[in-house]
Amino acid sequence: MDRRTLLRALGVGGAATAGMGWSATVGFGAGQGFAREPVRVTSIDNPLLFHSPPMAPFRSTVERPATVSGTRLSMSAVNARHRFHPDHAAADTFAYHFGNAAPTYLGPTIEAYADETTTLTVTNRLTSHPFARDIDTTLHGADEAYRTTPPIVVHLHGGETPPDSDGHAEQLVHRNESITYRFPNRQQAGHFWYHDHAMGITRANVYAGLAGTYLLRDRFDTGTPDNPLGLPAGEFEMPLILQEKIFGEDGAMSLRSTPVVPEGSWEGGAVGDVGLVNGAVWPDIPVARGLYRFRAINATSYSVWNLHFSNHMQFWVVGNDGGLLDAPVPTNAIRMSPGERYDLLVDFSSVDGSVLLCNDEAPPFQAAMLGAVAMPLFCRFTVGSARGFTGPVPTTLRAGGRTPDPLPPLPTPTRTRTVSVSQPYALRVPPAYMALNNLRYTDPDIEMPKAGTVERWDIVNVTDDPHPIHLHLVMFRILGRQPLRTVELQATHIQPPLGVKWTPDPEPFLAGPLLPPAPWEAGWKDTVRADRGTVTRILVRFPTADELGFDPDAPFQRPSVPPSVAARTSHGHATGAATDLQGYMWHCHILDHEDHEMMLRYRVVS
Repeated sequence: MDRRTLLRALGVGGAATAGMGWSATVGFGAGQGFAREPVRVTSIDNPLLFHSPPMAPFRSTVERPATVSGTRLSMSAVNARHRFHPDHAAADTFAYHFGNAAPTYLGPTIEAYADETTTLTVTNRLTSHPFARDIDTTLHGADEAYRTTPPIVVHLHGGETPPDSDGHAEQLVHRNESITYRFPNRQQAGHFWYHDHAMGITRANVYAGLAGTYLLRDRFDTGTPDNPLGLPAGEFEMPLILQEKIFGEDGAMSLRSTPVVPEGSWEGGAVGDVGLVNGAVWPDIPVARGLYRFRAINATSYSVWNLHFSNHMQFWVVGNDGGLLDAPVPTNAIRMSPGERYDLLVDFSSVDGSVLLCNDEAPPFQAAMLGAVAMPLFCRFTVGSARGFTGPVPTTLRAGGRTPDPLPPLPTPTRTRTVSVSQPYALRVPPAYMALNNLRYTDPDIEMPKAGTVERWDIVNVTDDPHPIHLHLVMFRILGRQPLRTVELQATHIQPPLGVKWTPDPEPFLAGPLLPPAPWEAGWKDTVRADRGTVTRILVRFPTADELGFDPDAPFQRPSVPPSVAARTSHGHATGAATDLQGYMWHCHILDHEDHEMMLRYRVVS
């Protein structure tokens, strides 16, 4: 019985499942001339969903994460304990440890400099997984041994890295083993992040805590108070790692969201009911009276958010995944999908008291069918009396001279490549199986763009959910999104059995004009939100070896499996074929979807 059939049998769905729950009402200062309004944080008592216990907001504060820098770094992935909320017990977590004060969750901000190679040596010190009972060993790449000896992979998301340093999902690092990654940093200043990418257990490892911010600086965007761009720096620049989670009564994180799916089975994605910033539940963040630069990451596993302030005040987007925009974009809200980063300027100089960072994006269809509602709150900014950064919002960011060159015009593609996003169904609970091009990860029919060419990728999403699509190695530009008559398309082009490539031409089924990207999406992107029932068009230039300083198609050795792991391997997922690895990956950044199995390989060929 699939979810929809079950819900019909129970006679419930969407808001109809909402029962009596607990709630806490919080307010904010009037600021910016807006009236004072309450925001209600509510946990819905719904038998089809697990719920966090009551957690009072603003009981803890967070500061800027610790920063590490240098051209040669070493870190370990370690087991840790972290208290997400002061009223609840510490929980088992994973963390990245750099040899200073051991973190309890996530990792510090890595600060690198353009054209200076960062060499990062990573050691796996992990023991039992916090979500050992939740690992689904039927997924490709997951194994029984991973419950007690989970492997890791580190991917520099947004980095132009050699294939053997990209964090290939099959390049597993097992317990007490090390790997050295080389990040050339031959890019303009940008906001990247590093996170786990191990085949079949990416969501479990990232949810447990294996993620952190990576800021690339250059001569324009130095991160220092004398920054030529006039942007806030030092204490007035702060990374915000945004997440949402579900917690148990004991304060432990829950990877599960619904009793509809049995323990140890893949769910397909879940909306959290509690918001986190830098590892703290609904924190209070003290700020001075002035301008701040926030480097925000949607580091959650599933949800798209519509971020805004509770008084609807204006803020500015100055950059996104791959660096700065031409000029700051004023707005009152931005939509942000998993994997995306946005560089924000927020002026607190006229805010009286405090203001909340909120979300009102409705959950995707399948989550809403179970009764999921939007997680409404991330944090409160409390404005003190101290004077902060008082410089103005810059009028331009890319104009040449003392600033970077303007963004180049959109290139003309030499080829159009159609790819598809779909949800074939299987005889399991849940029934959905996530697929790109209707293929499995191991299927050989992969994309092979030619180095030095520009391609237009038309991402055809026939599902009811948005899917953030991430391409490793490259940055791209968004052309826009165009609505589709998906029912007619699917009736005309019957989807074949899984494993047979399915990339139907969307042109005869367009349902409206091309909608341009939001102004803050105008810059360099590596992750794009492919909305439900649309074709999302992006322009990608695939760089040459000369431009990169390395061969993007160079094969590299598949790591061996330690005897202690091989002896406990119930099937061949851990090792795969005995061939070398080659190329990169593209995938949905809903981490459940990436794990099963909305991820494919691709190669950039000569």
